[in-house]
Order: sequence, then structure tokens, then C-alpha cells
Amino acid sequence: MNPASSQPIAILGAGLTGLSAAWHLTRAGLRVMVFEAGPAPGGVIRSERNPEGWLVESGPNSMQETPAIAGLVRALGLEAVRLPAAPAAKNRYIVREGLLRALPASPPGFLRSDLFTLRTKYLLFKELFRIKQPRLSDLPLADFFREHFGQELLDYALDPFVSGIYAGDPARLSARHSFPALWKAEQEHGSLIRGMIAARRDKRTRGERTGPSPIISFTEGLASLPRALAAALPPESLRLGTPVQRITRSQDYWIVDAAPDLRFSHVIAALPPSALTRLHIGSPGSQASLASLEHLEQPPVTSLFLGYRRADVAHPLDGFGVLMPSKEKRSLLGVLFNSTLFPGRAPAGHIALTVMLGGLRNRELAAHPVEYQLPIIQRELAALLGVKGQPVFMARSHWPRAIPQYQLQHDSHLEVIHSAEKRFTGLHIGGPVCDGIGLPACVAAGERLARTVLNA
Repeated sequence: MNPASSQPIAILGAGLTGLSAAWHLTRAGLRVMVFEAGPAPGGVIRSERNPEGWLVESGPNSMQETPAIAGLVRALGLEAVRLPAAPAAKNRYIVREGLLRALPASPPGFLRSDLFTLRTKYLLFKELFRIKQPRLSDLPLADFFREHFGQELLDYALDPFVSGIYAGDPARLSARHSFPALWKAEQEHGSLIRGMIAARRDKRTRGERTGPSPIISFTEGLASLPRALAAALPPESLRLGTPVQRITRSQDYWIVDAAPDLRFSHVIAALPPSALTRLHIGSPGSQASLASLEHLEQPPVTSLFLGYRRADVAHPLDGFGVLMPSKEKRSLLGVLFNSTLFPGRAPAGHIALTVMLGGLRNRELAAHPVEYQLPIIQRELAALLGVKGQPVFMARSHWPRAIPQYQLQHDSHLEVIHSAEKRFTGLHIGGPVCDGIGLPACVAAGERLARTVLNA
């Protein structure tokens, strides 16, 4: 594409995917216009500083700093406000038999841990020698993981992890789509452990970091990243409070109903599934519908940011947080230790926790008002963390349709998306609907979409 002669590109959605795409295209010399229905950029990333000193994250609380995100941080001048997670964040707790147990963080730690039995430790060692076998079809993530590591590791490692990341159920997720790196490791090596060793070796050969990506945030929360991306765009490039309901392909350009006097060469739709289902796409005599994405399951999730006096919490909170295996029959999905992870999340003498409710495990609880939820939360926190008394600060966020679930029928959703893209030249769809749900995946999706436009 010739930047000098091109029409502007319309980008629908100012979440991390849309903003990442806009940033890359702008740096390549192209003009963009980003349409966002909400009042602020960032999508689900929302950070707000309370006058009393509480920093509330209504959405994600931290992110992995992949090389792409590290590059963004440097390019946007955010290094001075970048916050690495505290060393204690390496501790992850799992509830087993009503007690918090530390999840092993290394092979020697796994061998010493009382979280898993000797049989599970033997199965993990045995998996290292698993022979590569052809896998002809997708299968539930739970079945895939159980084949490799047994039921106990599924119950007390994968299941709580899936609840914390997807708010989902490993028995219903697609192994191929929800954890593509594990699927690829099995395809290439048979053993997932050998696959991870090989991936680490390849990174070392390329001169890349071989350990886990650092966990980071910013002094004023994760929203600093989308705010900086938005601020880096040319003036008038971002239109907030401007929903788009219809896009029309006419001859060799696109018309967007929110800016009918403009002509766009491409449209990037970086919208959540629910917004894509309502988007009218067409040209004279031809229409495309994404309405079937309504069936892409997105369970409700409620998060409560709770502030307590430090003296009212017995647990040292020396970790990232605690996750609840479904086998334990707890009411919560998990609890994040915000004020341990990063400084400045709570006033002096206080601590901050984020409690997650709902998901596929307990839809009904997520929908109840806070007056119903809080007594349940208080009982759980008292039992698990030794919390006494009422919170001195509280902020509630409810997401009726939260995290897309890449289940076994996910190929049908991808086909609907790809069919629309094939039918209409210059239409590109991406983001959590098809590119992965984590923040690094959103940044990568934006870069992919920008590259697709540039290569058109």
C-alpha cells in the first residue's frame, strides 16, 4: 500500500487491539480514524485513582511483558512509570482441602511439594518420554491435559488456572484453540515437557529471554498503556462516544455510518463478539452477518475491589493471589493480592484485594447485587485469609459477557469471520474474538491486523 495516496483506515474499537493496530499503521505513515462507543480508550482496561489513595483496576490487574509490549513501553515513553511485580508475585496459591498451598514454581519445588501425590510426580516424569502420536481431531482441554499428566494435576493445576484466566471450564474448552502452544508442542514433540524445553532452547538461540515474561503494570495502573497509545495518535484520530452500527462497501472504498462523508480504504473491526453480532456489513446486493457469534459463550464475571486495614487480615499475602479449584466447591473464582503485587494500590496501613466471582462455574452469583455477594465473600475470606471485619473501601465491576470461551465449536466461529473477510475486500476482524484473550495477545492481534493492511 502506498501511504501517500491511500484513503484513511477505519478502526472500530479503541481497546488494546484497535489502538495497537492504529499505532502501527500511524507509524507506517497511514492515516487512521478510531471509533469507540465508550467514553474512554482501553476497552476492559480501566484504572481509577481514588482521592483516598486506592487504585482500582476494574479489569485486568497486570500483564506479561512480552518483547512486543516491552517495545511499546519504550516507544511510548512509559519506562519511568513502569512497575515490575514484587518478588512475592512468584508465589501462587491454590486451595486444597480448605487450605492455601503454594503452587510449585520449579521442578525441584514440585518434587518437594505436598500439593501433589507421588503418583502425579511419577506421571509428570513419565510424560517427559511420551512418544509422538498423530492427533487427528481436536478434543476438550481437560481430556488433553489428563492424557499427559493425570487427573490430580488437572484438578489442582489446570482447572484453577483456567478459572483464573478464562473464568471457564477445561472440560468445555478446545485444546487446540485455548492453549495453542501446548497443542503445537504435542504435535511437534509428543511430550509437552520436551516441547517446552525445545521452545526455551530456540529462544536462547535467537538471543531472547528464556524465563517467564516479567509481570508488570504502571504507577497509575494498566490503563496507562491504552491512554499512551491514544495520546500518540494524530489529533482528531480518535472519536470517543461514537458507536458504529453499519459499514458499507461501495465500489473501491468503505463508508462508516458514524462518518458518512469520509471514504476509507480498509475497515479493521477490533470489537468484542457481542458488538460484532450487531454490526451490519454489506454492499449493494450483498450482506454479511456475524450474528452467529452470539453463540460464542462469554460467561458473566463480577470483580470486587476490597480494601481492608492491614491489621484485619491475618495472612501475609505473600503472593500473586489464590485460585480455587472447582473440586473445592468454593464460591469464588480467585483472589488477587493487589497491594502485594504493586506499590501504591492502597493507603498506608491498608491492603487491597480483588475478588473474582461468576464465570461458567457460578453464573448466578455474578448476577446478584453486592448486598448478596458481600456476606458470601466475607465468609470465604475469613476462612482462607483470616480476614475480620468489614472492608473500609469497595468498588464493584460487573461484566455481563466477559471472556470469550474457545470451545470445541470454535472453528465454526472462525469460519464465519473468515467468510466475511473473504467476501469484502479491505475488511479485517481481530482481537479476543479470534486471536487470544490475554493482553499480549491483543497487542499481537493489533500488529497482525496492521501488517495485513500494509501488505494488501
